[in-house]
Amino acid sequence: MTVKNHLKKVREDRMMSKAELARKAGLSVLTIDRIEKGFPCRHSTKRKILEALEIPLENRQLVFPTQEEEDDD
Repeated sequence: MTVKNHLKKVREDRMMSKAELARKAGLSVLTIDRIEKGFPCRHSTKRKILEALEIPLENRQLVFPTQEEEDDD
């Protein structure tokens, strides 16, 4: 099962490498790579990524759209 997200685009827009994001989020580069490829992850992992990208939880849909928002695309 793949999960649509905008992590790669947001990370690249901020000129961050996977390694830098992984370090700031306290995750592995492999985890970041898997999420960017559409593998699901825990809410706690999403929270760590959002904090590392300095994106407020209220704006989480910028990186992790909800199912309803995916259906609109």
